[in-house]
Amino acid sequence: MNAADAAPEAQARFPQELMYAAASQYYLEDATQADIAKRLGVSRATVSRLLTEARRHGIVEIRVHRPATLEEGPLAAEVAAALGLRRVFLVPRVGGPALGPWLAPGLARALAAAGLESGDVLLVSSGSTVYECARESLGRFPGVTIAPAVGGQEDPQPWFQTNETTRLLAERIGGVPSYLYAPAQPGPELFYSLQHEPSVRKVMDLWAHARCAIVGVGSPPLTRQVVPAFVPRHADGLRDAVGDVCSRFYDRDGEPVGYPGSERLVATSLEQLRRIPVSIAVAVGPEKVLSIVAGARGGYFNQLVTDALTAESLLSATR
Repeated sequence: MNAADAAPEAQARFPQELMYAAASQYYLEDATQADIAKRLGVSRATVSRLLTEARRHGIVEIRVHRPATLEEGPLAAEVAAALGLRRVFLVPRVGGPALGPWLAPGLARALAAAGLESGDVLLVSSGSTVYECARESLGRFPGVTIAPAVGGQEDPQPWFQTNETTRLLAERIGGVPSYLYAPAQPGPELFYSLQHEPSVRKVMDLWAHARCAIVGVGSPPLTRQVVPAFVPRHADGLRDAVGDVCSRFYDRDGEPVGYPGSERLVATSLEQLRRIPVSIAVAVGPEKVLSIVAGARGGYFNQLVTDALTAESLLSATR
């Protein structure tokens, strides 16, 4: 057995000469890992580890260039103009059940352009899209405070728990989490007392000073498979709702739509969302087109991360 194969996981690192030999053959000569293993007298698993270590130690540097067709060009500019948004960040057509890996590069560009600095406040909403993006690489923003834009919900899905999304995002970007220990829709007595609870009041005060927000855009409640348990989807008031941001519903003109209990919602108000300097909506799919258009009309976000296919549908919907 070759020495490189002997308990490699216990070794601090491989010899640099061995890492270089494997990397140069793999990346410069297009040799397969099986070929390299044969040449170096090691296993294929070791070759894989050599390549990983070569990247970790800087022997290999990989650069991925965005194709010109994906830059914020004519399509993004047209959608921004049609919706009255400041900027639109496009990604290729989203595919597969997980949205985060597809949309995260666009969100990363939006966050980089936001110019966040230590001490700034970044709000996050609930929802599966924002939750999935929070699990991806979005850049590093040390010292930025991350806070929920809406209280927690009793639904079992993790994306309904904004404290968990807050934790994930803070961990990924190097920020400072500030948790909201309150349900999204408490009863009347609890709602009143929460207004005076110091830990809750602290987060509510952050809403008014937020520099940036990342929000999902909900599709019409009557057509959704899953809505928060506290939302009475068949209430008369929600018949006109075409979408929501932070569980604040609105109609096709972007006007607020109330529902029983919405006056007790522990969440940023639509007016507060309008005042946030950089409010980034992350949304994709044909079922979200009307919701995005109406949310933009209401001014509840001023930037959008979406895919090219949704962008084209948005243009068609606004013509």
